[in-house]
Amino acid sequence: MKMNLPNKLTIFRVILIIPFVILLLGSVNRWAWFMVIFHGIMEYIDYIAVAIFIIASLTDMLDGKIARKYNLVTNFGKFMDPLADKLLVCSALICLVEMGRLPAWIVIIIIAREFIISGFRLVASDNGIVIAASYWGKFKTVSQMIMVILLLLNIQNTFFKVLGSVFVWIALILTVVSLMDYVMKNISVLKEQK
Repeated sequence: MKMNLPNKLTIFRVILIIPFVILLLGSVNRWAWFMVIFHGIMEYIDYIAVAIFIIASLTDMLDGKIARKYNLVTNFGKFMDPLADKLLVCSALICLVEMGRLPAWIVIIIIAREFIISGFRLVASDNGIVIAASYWGKFKTVSQMIMVILLLLNIQNTFFKVLGSVFVWIALILTVVSLMDYVMKNISVLKEQK
């Protein structure tokens, strides 16, 4: 299989998850080898992780635009692009729980939504139905990415603490709203096919 540019960007996004998670979990768990390697830059680890997350998030926007503009849409891309997005965001959310910056119950709701939507898509594809992403889902994704960035930066002043809390609630509300919208629009997918 020949890899086009959008698919390479998607694979690059998946690969970026590895150093992103290592940086976050290594700093919070203070792994011995990690502390030796990154000893001189420990105070910058969160910023480096944020930079990786932003680069990965930008590849998400870029690969889709390039694929549509130059007619490079592939089955691999259709499968891997949303999976890469989920892996990136879910990895970040789980790390934030480990770091004590996000309650686990919020992450459970967000991840549960992803499982439910994936289940709907699986049933739909079995019946030859393609379910397009909605604007609510796109707003949800953007709000989650902003929330992750704010929580990773962990800037210790009142404005940023309030802003981080506001985006946690915005992301949570949009997660639930986008799920309800998705289910209501596609509930017929669950009906028995003749």
